[in-house]
Amino acid sequence: MSKILVTGGLGYIGSHTVVELQNVNAEVVVVDNLANTTLDVAGRIQKITGKPVTFYQVDVCDTPALEEVFEKEDISGVIHFAAYKAVGESVEKPVAYYQNNVSGLISLLHCVKKYKTKSLVFSSSCTVYGDTKESPITENHPIVEAISPYGTTKILGEEILTDFTKFCDTKVVCLRYFNPVGAHKSALIGELPLGVPSNLIPYVTQTAAGIREQLTIFGNDYDTPDGTNIRDFIHVVDLAKAHVKAVDYATSNPISLDVFNLGTGVGQSVKEVVETFERVNDLKLNYTYGPRRQGDVEQIWADASKAKNVLGWETEIELDEMMRSAWAWQQTL
Repeated sequence: MSKILVTGGLGYIGSHTVVELQNVNAEVVVVDNLANTTLDVAGRIQKITGKPVTFYQVDVCDTPALEEVFEKEDISGVIHFAAYKAVGESVEKPVAYYQNNVSGLISLLHCVKKYKTKSLVFSSSCTVYGDTKESPITENHPIVEAISPYGTTKILGEEILTDFTKFCDTKVVCLRYFNPVGAHKSALIGELPLGVPSNLIPYVTQTAAGIREQLTIFGNDYDTPDGTNIRDFIHVVDLAKAHVKAVDYATSNPISLDVFNLGTGVGQSVKEVVETFERVNDLKLNYTYGPRRQGDVEQIWADASKAKNVLGWETEIELDEMMRSAWAWQQTL
C-alpha cells in the first residue's frame, strides 16, 4: 500500500484507522486541526505500532495549507474523516456544520484533482437514510431527506463525490457508518471528546467515572421493545479495519464510486447498551430518562452483507467487549 493521507487522523476513528494502516505497513500522513483531539494521540499511536506518525496541523478548509501537504508528500490515496460529527450539535449549529463538512470536502477535492490522487475513502453515515422504518437497511435504500444538518452534510458529500468522479479518475468509496464505540485493546487510544460528550458511550463512561453527575437517555417512548432508540453499535477497531479494505478495493477495482454499509447487522437499544456496560464492568450508572432529542432516528441497523461479499470484511467484536474496552480507556484518563 502506498502513502495514504488521513484527514482528521488524530480523532477517534481516524487514530484507530492510522493504527490499522500502519499494521499493514502503509505509509501514513496525518492532517488534523486538533479541534476535537490532542497532539499526544500521535505519540499514543506510535506506542501501539512502534512507528512514528507524520503529522501536519492543518485545517482541511485551508486549501493553501492543504496544498502544501500534497506538494511535499507523494499522496496516492486519502481517507477523509475531518468533519464535525454530532447530530444534536448540528441541529443547534447548522451553518457551522455546512461550512466545515461541505467546504472541507470541496477543499480536499481541489487538492485530490490537482495532484491526481488515485483513491479517496469518504467517511459517510447511516444518517443519510433518514428516519427509516426498514431495518436492516441496504445501500439501495432511497436517500430522500436527512433529519439533521449533520446527515444532510453527508448526503451532500456523497452527491459532490458522485459528480466529482464523472470528470476525475480518482476512485471513491463511501463508507456509511452505523454507531462506532469502544477503544483499542491497549487502552492507549479511544473516544475523547473535548468538552461535554455528545455521543452515548463517552457520556456513559464519564458518568461511571464521576465526571458527569448523571446520564440522560433521550426518550423512552419510542415504538421499540423498551422504548429507547435502537442502533447498530460497531467496535471502532472493526470499523478501522474496513477502511484498510476500502483503500485496497478502491485501488484495485475498476469502479468510479461505490458505497458500503459498515455495521454488525444487529440492532441494540440504548437501554440494552447501558445495562451491558453495567454488567460487564460490574458498575451501577446514575441515569434517567429525558425528552426525545431533535434529529434522532427511532431505530436503524445495517445490512452489511455487501461489505462482507465485496470487501471481504465483517465485524468480529461483540457488544460486551465494546463496553469493556470503552471503560478500560476511560480509566486511563
